[in-house]
Amino acid sequence: MVTDASAGDGLIGMILLKGEWQQDYVTQESYHAYPDIFEVGCAGRIEELVQLPEGRFNIVLQGISEFRVRHEIRERSYRQAEVEWCPVAREALDCDQETLEGLREVLFSYFGAPAQEAWRALVDERGFRGAELINFLSFHLDVSPLEKQTILEAFAGRADCLIDVLSFKLEERKLGPAGTGGGPDNVQ
Repeated sequence: MVTDASAGDGLIGMILLKGEWQQDYVTQESYHAYPDIFEVGCAGRIEELVQLPEGRFNIVLQGISEFRVRHEIRERSYRQAEVEWCPVAREALDCDQETLEGLREVLFSYFGAPAQEAWRALVDERGFRGAELINFLSFHLDVSPLEKQTILEAFAGRADCLIDVLSFKLEERKLGPAGTGGGPDNVQ
């Protein structure tokens, strides 16, 4: 796939597989299985490509756009698809001051001191705002792949969705591991 993409337009689409695909996907017999996928993914153009031993690659992609799969093409050992491009305009991810403050507050509450240092580095020093900040956080935060998929599928509502996901995680933490209320803020 990487060889074909680099010889062509350099575009690679990334999309999350659904369900418990690992059980069947990693065995040699079903290596070319086609587990279900989510409809929405991201495409990137190859910026850097280093071939490693055994036919593997290290690649760096520059994000291009979100897309929705319209039709899968199964002619090769890797997936191809006809897609509908769903670009989110950068200005659609601009955050007003209230949203920015809400995001900062929930990040600080959830991650504590490391979030304060990261905020200083990203927002205060590097000037990240809007799309740059929201996409950076959505990609780098330690949340589940399904939560990241939910944020991606929020398109222009990504900032609010990110705040909702982190707020929900804060509430989960308060409830503790079994939802019993035995979290760190509510010791019994």
